[in-house]
Amino acid sequence: MTDLADAHTGHPTLKGRQAVISGGTTGIGRAIAVLLASEGVKVFVCGRTPEHLQDSLARIREVGEGDGIALDLAEPDGVDRFFEAARAYLPSPDIVVINAAVPARALSDMSAEEVRYAIAADFTAYVMSAHAAEKMLGDKGDIVLIGSMSAHVLGPGSTVYAGMKAGIAGFSEALRRELGPMGIKVALVEPGKTGADFQYPDIPAEKQRAMIHAESMLRAEDIAVGVHYLLTQPRRAVVQQLTIVPRAQDGE
Repeated sequence: MTDLADAHTGHPTLKGRQAVISGGTTGIGRAIAVLLASEGVKVFVCGRTPEHLQDSLARIREVGEGDGIALDLAEPDGVDRFFEAARAYLPSPDIVVINAAVPARALSDMSAEEVRYAIAADFTAYVMSAHAAEKMLGDKGDIVLIGSMSAHVLGPGSTVYAGMKAGIAGFSEALRRELGPMGIKVALVEPGKTGADFQYPDIPAEKQRAMIHAESMLRAEDIAVGVHYLLTQPRRAVVQQLTIVPRAQDGE
């Protein structure tokens, strides 16, 4: 038999693992949940609307096993409710994907209330989800944060969103250093422009399909494949930051 010991590094299976995925009912989060479920991961998701939750769960259960809850993580008790429900469903969770986010415009185009809500959903809920994840995982597992290339492409219309995503990038790197010695891997995935309802109304569905065909926009499934890649690295290796952009995307 040919010795292939040096042909590839260890490739841990995902089968039998258990994942908590915020924002797992639409877009990137839904794609991640479906892919992980198809690989034998038991998943628990959340989303803001019951309709999207049921649609996501129907697809997840076609390929694997999962459940979820409809709630808003921007609410003061949202993160606690989500993780309590996840703990009740998953006997031994060892993956947490922090993904739920809402769009935000330029600071001058947003009301004070809109800014507070965006920060609660896109930054505070991320940090508090990571806090809950650390308590849940103990001394093992993976935390994956879904950031954005908006942290680096600083357009005038992205003031609030880019600021929060830049904060998440710094938080993720520091968290990796904090939790790595404890046995928890922390990774950041930064997608470029990706087709999802997140892009509405600026980029309607028909235009998204055309952009994906032109390869100037990604499918959500492309990001899910990236998450799969980093979750199947050996425990000694951490993919600290994974940037995925469309081949033909311009600088915006």
